[in-house]
Amino acid sequence: MSEILTSLLAFVVALSLLVAIHEYGHFWVARRLGVRVLRFCIGFGKPIWSRVAGRDPVEYAVAAIPLGGYVKLLDEREGPVPADQRHRAFNRQSPLRRIAILLAGPAFNFLFAILAYWLMFVNGVTAVKPLIGAVYPESYAATAGLRAEDEMLAVAGRTTRTVMDAQLALIDNLVSAGQTSIEVRGADGEVRTVQLVVDGDRRPLSEPGDLFGRLGLKIWRPVLAPLLGELDPGGTAAASGLKSGDLIIAAEGEPVEEWGAWVEYVRSRPGETVSIEVLRDGTRQTLDLTIGSVIDDEARVGRIGAGVRVPEDLYDRVLTVQRFGPLAAAGEAASRTWQMTGLTIRMLYRMITGDVSPKNISGPINIAQVAGHTASAGLGSFLRFLAIVSISLGILNLLPIPMLDGGQIAYQIAEILKGSPVSERAQLIGQQVGILMLLLLMSFAFYNDISRLTG
Repeated sequence: MSEILTSLLAFVVALSLLVAIHEYGHFWVARRLGVRVLRFCIGFGKPIWSRVAGRDPVEYAVAAIPLGGYVKLLDEREGPVPADQRHRAFNRQSPLRRIAILLAGPAFNFLFAILAYWLMFVNGVTAVKPLIGAVYPESYAATAGLRAEDEMLAVAGRTTRTVMDAQLALIDNLVSAGQTSIEVRGADGEVRTVQLVVDGDRRPLSEPGDLFGRLGLKIWRPVLAPLLGELDPGGTAAASGLKSGDLIIAAEGEPVEEWGAWVEYVRSRPGETVSIEVLRDGTRQTLDLTIGSVIDDEARVGRIGAGVRVPEDLYDRVLTVQRFGPLAAAGEAASRTWQMTGLTIRMLYRMITGDVSPKNISGPINIAQVAGHTASAGLGSFLRFLAIVSISLGILNLLPIPMLDGGQIAYQIAEILKGSPVSERAQLIGQQVGILMLLLLMSFAFYNDISRLTG
């Protein structure tokens, strides 16, 4: 339940913040161009809070449904406008001024992405290096000549400092061309370049999930010995006679190789008493361990109240900290925003052409889950999440769908080209088509979310 509440809270905070930034872009530019702003609202539906403020009064409101927002401008098409205010109406502005107001929302989303990345890089973010842990026989990775302990330095000439860098670069190149070069450094320090080729249908590579597994490799993960660290004084491990520093050797005669296997063994046996062997001060001992029982995510699982002892240098070889000074972070943030914007546009285009799986379209359920996970992981992860979603929001609003900023911009461009406004009938038809397209998109996104939840 706490995980659901965290996800819900993180989702509402993230979406409300990004929507507020988007709408503030429209608000700020409209005011600078002399257009009257009547209402600035976050959310849809009935307002749960509102206040009129300012020398040029504006109603600020928060509505009940936190899935969007809007800025209402003075407009003669929506009702009578006093004669002395007509020059401030949106419809009385030149097409170029209207375009500037419409573009401001997405532009502020991109600017916020730069700010979020800048904060992330100045604060410093810890990431995992793209070090290969294993390569499966007869896989794409094995055919390319990749080996365990290889570190991916670059993909198609693009430097890959982290696992995410490598993943995004691989998707971008493999989906479009079906092959890419990878520069790696082997365990012996030798740097070499391999060619990774994927034959046949490449769409599964773009589906959410384990890209590396589909290519036939695993990213390196540390293997922890089943060596007990801190014990809960009230747990069953301490009550059964286990001590910090004990190494679990076997359970019911079956060897225990690593900590993950031991955890699964314990979780699958709530309430049982099992015979285990431990190594304590160089001597083998046999103990009877009573496994406790707790409810975890509505399921009964075993727990003994013991943690693992983690060597201090365990992650030294794979962790990297990305931290820059304020000026260098600005350049890095702008570059990262540019790269993610380009990648998002290319993936969206390839989705339309059928080269990328439409399963990548996410709805509010999946976004809420990711928001919760990244918020729990720390400030750096949450800032990265905000930057990526802000970029996606900016691009989405630039699509030429009549209900979105991009569709309204298309109307202004059409007016410039034909020398007169687009007819009200054409705009009405466009609005109806836009609503239908958005409903279809939202329905498909919800379908994808539910499919992920149900496996």
